[in-house]
Amino acid sequence: MSIRVIVAGANGKMGREAVKMITQSDHMSLVSAISRSQEGQDVGEVLGLKSLDISFERSLMDALAKHEADVLVDFTTPYVVKDHMELAIQSGVRPVVGTSGLTEEDLEEIRILCDQHKVGTIVAPNFAIGAVMMMDFAMKAAKYLPHVEIIESHHDQKLDAPSGTAMKTAEMIAQQRPEFRQGHPEETERLEGARGAYTQGFRIHSVRLPGLVAHQEVLFGGSGQLLTIRHDSFNRESFMPGVQLAIEKVMDIDHLIFGLEHILDI
Repeated sequence: MSIRVIVAGANGKMGREAVKMITQSDHMSLVSAISRSQEGQDVGEVLGLKSLDISFERSLMDALAKHEADVLVDFTTPYVVKDHMELAIQSGVRPVVGTSGLTEEDLEEIRILCDQHKVGTIVAPNFAIGAVMMMDFAMKAAKYLPHVEIIESHHDQKLDAPSGTAMKTAEMIAQQRPEFRQGHPEETERLEGARGAYTQGFRIHSVRLPGLVAHQEVLFGGSGQLLTIRHDSFNRESFMPGVQLAIEKVMDIDHLIFGLEHILDI
């Protein structure tokens, strides 16, 4: 049976790749896409693909009213993603979300809603399988090399900093090391923010420049040594195997999963 998918944020860079992946799949079908500004226009023609004979809907509510769907893939913005998730879950549609910016409180509310409706949801800070492995390796390294800093670099149109991947990496590292303040105890910043954002006893640095996509390195310092664990996504196609896997897996669960590592055998 084909998995019927709605894509919210389909006219964005990630959404465009998701539409392409879904329409090329032999076991998924695109049933609708959301764009207020492109309402009524053919999705394929707007995205530079062949005509798909599927028109953009103005809102998720309109799409859910007109089309039977199994999964909502959401690559929108932090300002609307939670509302989309709630609407989808209440309609029995399973969200697969790559939009970052959800708070712990947001996730807890979504978790409760999933449990109430028995609807699966997958939220992933990063859908690149290599990035998920990078986070897992960093968590393992922190047990033995607790002095660590994270440098994440993204395109200059990204709305949030630090990235969801950096925040998730920090959370995983913190599970393996007690919190302690690194660096010189009398350290001062000559320019505010020079040492990056402080969390769990270490620092996260965010770089935003045109030409970048998604990059992160985790630096571990020890006596006479430096371990660097790095992942680079050079294009958004790199995220699609993870998105496809999440679409397939969300059909078999009835609760919230946060992080792609929970559906990978690593």
